[in-house]
Amino acid sequence: MNMYKVLVTARSFGKTDSKAKELLEAHGCEVIKLEAGALSIEEQLAKEIADADAVIAGLEDYTPELLKRAKKLKVISRYGVGYDKVDVGAAKEQGIAVTITPGANGDSVADLAMALMLDGARNVTIMDNSIKNRAQKRPSGVEMWQKTLGIIGAGRIGQGVGRRCRGFDMKILCYDTYRSEEFKRECGAQYVDLETLLRESDFITIHSPLTPETKHMISTEQFKMMKKDAVIVNTARGGIVDEDALYEALKSGEIRAAGLDATVTEPPYDSPLMMLENCILTPHAGAATAEASSKMSYMAAQNALEVLENGSSKFAVNE
Repeated sequence: MNMYKVLVTARSFGKTDSKAKELLEAHGCEVIKLEAGALSIEEQLAKEIADADAVIAGLEDYTPELLKRAKKLKVISRYGVGYDKVDVGAAKEQGIAVTITPGANGDSVADLAMALMLDGARNVTIMDNSIKNRAQKRPSGVEMWQKTLGIIGAGRIGQGVGRRCRGFDMKILCYDTYRSEEFKRECGAQYVDLETLLRESDFITIHSPLTPETKHMISTEQFKMMKKDAVIVNTARGGIVDEDALYEALKSGEIRAAGLDATVTEPPYDSPLMMLENCILTPHAGAATAEASSKMSYMAAQNALEVLENGSSKFAVNE
């Protein structure tokens, strides 16, 4: 007889291999994967959560109203590192741990940030679309070689981008409250204030959490500080960049290009950014690799089991 009911809403959970599901089942869990169909995942979750012991969660919202339905829930095991979709205060009040999987998708997200910077620099998407539309374009690009990279949020993923950019012989500037001496030694990184980073960087990559302090951290004033050929990439969370201000900066040519894997509304089908050639939009797919899926699935399963069996997890964010 199964001891625990575990709901899974993370779309790529277990798609690379079955190790995470097997781990849960070996520890007495009934694993129920929610898939969008006649009912949305959110609608199914509202029905199923009442008697669930754990959720391995994707990007849906966990509001106080939803959590009130969760009479048995012990853990929301986030599939990734962001947890802004979870009301952690309400979860804590109900004794529900919220856990994350730090490091599991870092390499995949860092790779995508590089891809978006290169695309913005060399107009890959613009040229691809022009060829496919039988209206060839060959717009002038810029090089990444020996330019300056600005990292906003120089944690695991930000440092990963910095290490990759050392292959381009780039100067590395960082803006973060925590300063890694090891990263400074390894990559020659310099920690500076935000204004200095924005004024001096040719490429800017964002890896901060979304908090009241970081919301609209990059807005009209900040775009005015940037170089005309600057390329900005956000693979973190929508809302850190003020999208209305970004639209104006891109449309007016105040900066060269932007690459967004995270937007306020996902997917951003109704955003004016959809109309701009120099804004590359991807569907929050930084972790969409076989390697990241396997690591995140297994780590999320481990985190859920730690809470279910031991009452806590070292990766809990609200204990």
